[in-house]
Amino acid sequence: MKAKDLALIVCAFMPIAAFGADREWRFKVFLDNKEIGVHSFALEDQGAERRIEIAADFEYKLLFLTLFEYSHRNTEIWSGDCLQAIEATTVSNGESSEFTAKRTSNAFLPIAADSDAELPSCVMSFAYWNPSFLDQERLLDPQTGQLLDVAVSQPKPDRLLVKGAPVSARHYRLEGDGLGISLWYSEDNEWLGLEVDAVGGRTLRYELL
Repeated sequence: MKAKDLALIVCAFMPIAAFGADREWRFKVFLDNKEIGVHSFALEDQGAERRIEIAADFEYKLLFLTLFEYSHRNTEIWSGDCLQAIEATTVSNGESSEFTAKRTSNAFLPIAADSDAELPSCVMSFAYWNPSFLDQERLLDPQTGQLLDVAVSQPKPDRLLVKGAPVSARHYRLEGDGLGISLWYSEDNEWLGLEVDAVGGRTLRYELL
């Protein structure tokens, strides 16, 4: 499993119905059929803005040997469909990376002494909670600060098991350079599930607790 792929998943994980209310969620995370950790996050409504706190901790073991460890913390501030600020820290197998950026009047600027990168003023990360996310052609990678080209398929009707019960859903497919993500939403646009293509033909899967 690549840390980059995980960062794109954990950047923003909340249903569209969460707008205008404080909510919390927890997800079990599986690599194929093996549970490897928990992803939790909290949404706080701040009037004209929304604050999103995200935490993910994954560990993959084979017998007593730890093959992979991953920890991600991310805080995002949003106004409408525009990311106002982001502060993300990732530790993958002991290697740390950080990305912090803030929106100005005409750009979205990384805050780093050795960086002069400049992004468009209004950018979106992989914000699965916002329906406008599905219309974007470029999305912000919260680990590297790069804008990635993506394509989202038209939805297809599907059924998904959610908390032990089958639910009618709309299935989207998001693809980019080396990236493949399946997304499921309910008929009223609430986010229900996610799967991501992992290295070696494996699958990373999220299930609501």
